[in-house]
Amino acid sequence: MINIKTSREIELMKIAGAIVGETHKYLIPYIRPGITTKELDNIAYNFIISKHATPSFKGYDGYPGSICTSINEEVVHGIPSNRKLKEGDIISIDIGACYKGYHGDSAWTYKVGKVSKDCEYLMEHTEKALFIGLNQVKEGTRIGDIGNAIENYAKEHKLGVVKELVGHGIGSNLHEMPDVPNYGKRGTGPILKEGMVIAIEPMLNLGTANIYLLDDDWTIITADNKPSAHFEHTVLVLKDGFEILTKR
Repeated sequence: MINIKTSREIELMKIAGAIVGETHKYLIPYIRPGITTKELDNIAYNFIISKHATPSFKGYDGYPGSICTSINEEVVHGIPSNRKLKEGDIISIDIGACYKGYHGDSAWTYKVGKVSKDCEYLMEHTEKALFIGLNQVKEGTRIGDIGNAIENYAKEHKLGVVKELVGHGIGSNLHEMPDVPNYGKRGTGPILKEGMVIAIEPMLNLGTANIYLLDDDWTIITADNKPSAHFEHTVLVLKDGFEILTKR
């Protein structure tokens, strides 16, 4: 069932989303060569707690971190560790925060120092793909319209579209209906209604769209070990558009 949020739920989700956006902003100065992903995780954890919220991901299905830290060929769900960031890396940081029982969720991919032109290209067009998808959102739009717009943009820029991983509804549960794929046909799928809240999150690869799961049962990487980027916002569906709840 797809939930339409009440005004009270929306207000709580706006706070949760703002905390997520603030956490991203707070982390930016720390994303530099030499820092470990575990250190970033601790910084994010302490910041989220200071805002009277809890990290949505910690303990979710047994996930050990507070945030996901996915470097270079890691698409999503990279586990924070003692691995140090290096000059030229790109890192996707996925953050969720739960405030009074309601979640916000946003991922962003960051440069570590100076990166290659290929990585610059990947990041630029994955971020643009997110906003191409967001711009489809309003009451009456179908889910397939969002995925189709993202997929067409990605293909136009010769980027691989990960199909096994999708965006999602969000609310009192971190993942709710509907699924929001980054591919699809226009005019298909559930119809968006005012008051729905969804997370749109293109995951695009510089090479193949194929992925596989590492032995840690969490980290997903590209099959050809080429870089991947991930950008995500949680948005509220309005009659004539959308409101980003996880602004940075």
